[in-house]
Amino acid sequence: MKILLVADQENRKIWDYYEPGLLDPYALILSAGDLKAHYLSFLATMSRAEVLYVKGNHDKHYASEEPEGCIPVDDHVYNFYGLRILGLGGSFRYGPGPCMYTEAEMRKRIRRVKREIKKNGGFDILLTHAPAFGFHDGEDLCHRGFQCFRELIEEYKPMYFIHGHMHSSYGSGFKRVDRLGETTVINACEKYEIEIPDESLPLWQNRIKPTSKILRDLRKKHKLSGKEENHEKNL
Repeated sequence: MKILLVADQENRKIWDYYEPGLLDPYALILSAGDLKAHYLSFLATMSRAEVLYVKGNHDKHYASEEPEGCIPVDDHVYNFYGLRILGLGGSFRYGPGPCMYTEAEMRKRIRRVKREIKKNGGFDILLTHAPAFGFHDGEDLCHRGFQCFRELIEEYKPMYFIHGHMHSSYGSGFKRVDRLGETTVINACEKYEIEIPDESLPLWQNRIKPTSKILRDLRKKHKLSGKEENHEKNL
C-alpha cells in the first residue's frame, strides 16, 4: 500500500502541473495540516485514495470551508482496512485562537480518545501537525512540540509518527525521517511517500472491511498492535 503524506505547503507538481494518473499509485493520502482546503479537495477529486486530515495552526478557515471529499480524523482513530490512524492536529499555543493547545489541553484531548484507542487495540500511525517535544521541534513557543506525543509513542509504539509544522525552509536543522524508539518519525512538509507491504495489511490485500473479530484475529496473527514487533522491516 502506497501512502502520500502532505503538509504545510502545496506541491507545485501536483497543484500547478498535475498530469492525469499522477496520484493513481496511492491508496491513502494523509494531511498533517496547514494546507488549503481547495488543495485537499483537489487531491480527493483527482485520486482514488481516501484523504484523511488533521488541522494545522493556520487551518481555522476549515470551520467555514471544509475540504470536500476528505475525512477529518482529529481526536479519532480511523480504521482503514486494518491500518489504524490516530489524529491529533493543532500546534502548541502561542496566542489566542483555535487550533492551538497548551500541553495540558493536548493531554486532555488524548485522555478523551483513550477509550477509542483501547477499542481499536492501539494505533499504527499517529498523525499530528506539531512535532514531539525535543524531537524535530523548535525552540520558540510556536514550534514547540508536545511531551505527551512522546509518551503516547512510548506507550503504543506505532509504526509511524507523521507530523508537519517544521518547514524545510527553516534551515539545516530540518529532518525528514528519523527514529524514536521503535517508531519511524516523518516530517510530511510538502510531500513524502511511504509504502507498507500488503502482506502486513491482509484486510487491504483482500479488500475486506474491518470488523472487531477480524481485526482481533489478524492483529494476533500478524502482530499489528505495534507492541510485539520491530517495524523497521516495513520501511
